Amino acid sequence: MAIRIFHRDHPSLRLPLISKDARFVIWPGVGAWDANLNYVRLEVGEANVPHIHVQSEDTIFILEGEGTIHDYTNDIALPFHARCVVHVPVGIKHAVKADRGSKIVSVGGPAPADVPLLKKAGALPADAEPPRK
Repeated sequence: MAIRIFHRDHPSLRLPLISKDARFVIWPGVGAWDANLNYVRLEVGEANVPHIHVQSEDTIFILEGEGTIHDYTNDIALPFHARCVVHVPVGIKHAVKADRGSKIVSVGGPAPADVPLLKKAGALPADAEPPRK
C-alpha cells in the first residue's frame, strides 16, 4: 500500500452515534486498521451516544468550542476547550457533550480502530478482520 491523501469533506463513512456530522476519514474501511482519524462537529446541545471502546484508547483534539467529557465509569465530568486534548483509556464508558454554549469541532478517534464498535454499528461486516502482517 502506498501513501494516500484524504480530505475531511470526502469521508467514506459518517457515523450518527458520534454526531450528526461525524466523518470517518482514516479507518478500516480505507485499509487503516491501526490508525483512526475522525472529523467531528457537535452542534450546541448535541452529545455522543455514551459508548465504550473495548480494545482502543480514544484521543480527541479539540479544534473549536468548549464542552464536557463525561466518564460514566468513574462518575467524572471534565470541561474542555479549544486546544485541549481529551484522552479516554480502554474500557471507559464516555460521551462528549457540547453543553457549554458553543459547537465543538474535533479530530481524533480510537486507536487502534474500534473494530467491534464499527461491526456493531454496521459499518464493517461481521467477518471483517485486519490483514495478517
